[in-house]
Amino acid sequence: MTDITTVKQRFGIIGTSPLLDRALEVALRVAPTDLTVLVTGESGVGKEFFPQVIHAYSARKHNKYIAVNCAAIPEGTIDSELFGHEKGAFTGALEARKGYFEEADGGTIFLDEVAELPHSTQARLLRVLQTGEFIRVGSSKVQKTNVRVVAATNVNLQEAIAKGRFREDLYYRLGTVPILVPSLRERPEDIPLLFRRFAADVAAQYRMPAVTLDDSAREMLMRYYWRGNIRQLKNVAEQISAIEQTRVISAEVLAKYLPPQGGGAPMAAGAPHTDDMTTERELLYKVLFDMRADINDLKRMMAELIQGAGRCPEPVRDIKALLPSTAQSSFIPAVPACPPQAPVYAESEVVTDEPPREMTKADMQREQIVRALRRNNGRRREAAAELFMSERTLYRKIKELGIEDNS
Repeated sequence: MTDITTVKQRFGIIGTSPLLDRALEVALRVAPTDLTVLVTGESGVGKEFFPQVIHAYSARKHNKYIAVNCAAIPEGTIDSELFGHEKGAFTGALEARKGYFEEADGGTIFLDEVAELPHSTQARLLRVLQTGEFIRVGSSKVQKTNVRVVAATNVNLQEAIAKGRFREDLYYRLGTVPILVPSLRERPEDIPLLFRRFAADVAAQYRMPAVTLDDSAREMLMRYYWRGNIRQLKNVAEQISAIEQTRVISAEVLAKYLPPQGGGAPMAAGAPHTDDMTTERELLYKVLFDMRADINDLKRMMAELIQGAGRCPEPVRDIKALLPSTAQSSFIPAVPACPPQAPVYAESEVVTDEPPREMTKADMQREQIVRALRRNNGRRREAAAELFMSERTLYRKIKELGIEDNS
């Protein structure tokens, strides 16, 4: 069997953690087979190296290796990208085109961010995994392909299945052999090695001396909670190398480049991260709904006052007592008796007594998306950019929340 050290040197993988060695060992053992592999781990841990290792040490190494980022392809075209289309299948399909599964026939295809696939595409992918058959968009002819599928995601697929966002049968088909890539905080002994490598790369690229860490900075680096994992560590190393004049970094200097950790519990892979903007938005919606309840109370009070105004007041026996002392007039007009009148309401005003309703997360998401679409005149690309989400994620949210039918 190939030595793990050789694999690390070939692919530039740095680390001596037992968890990392175990993940590489599983990848090497499964490489000669055609079993489907599911690589999981947090964002920024280096999941993309494992499909390359599996392909390089498999019998398919001389054939094509195609990596596909499922989250970067719009929902409306992802079927065409993966499975191809026929000429005239849709507007703009001027000629027939092969999909990735057809192009990778005999090789390996890597599906990154597989949890972002829409349900219709998940069903197509399940059929390819089970039978090796697929149909181009706009065609009725069944075609065969022979590909090795390696998928990766940073989403907790068990939670996605529970929420109905991912097919359970597809999960078990993809996860024939699971590989869990450890996060950076699970391998703290590798952090100084990675920092030194990134600093050396920057120094070689820009012809400058490489930065080094003193003992206090090294200890701080190992104790820090790296939410962005290796990607975040690389950014910190590049910033320090480019900005700091001193080449020996102390803990005081390093602290300026490490964002506050927040003091919260570690965030699990795939768990949603609630930022300050979301919290502020939830508080704002709560205030608005409290105001709505107050308005309902005011409507009810106005209705009672209007009903009370319709009744005839008691006649005043001594009206002089109601007049100011400076009044000089001796003429006191008679107070006519008023007949009882029915309460009068404005035609456009409907007095309702609506109980305050708790604002759910789905309601907040719906309101946020509807407002963004209105501000951008229905242009979904601009609305997605305003909401800081991908266009495919916005399409999925619109379908899940039923906004197309209601807006």
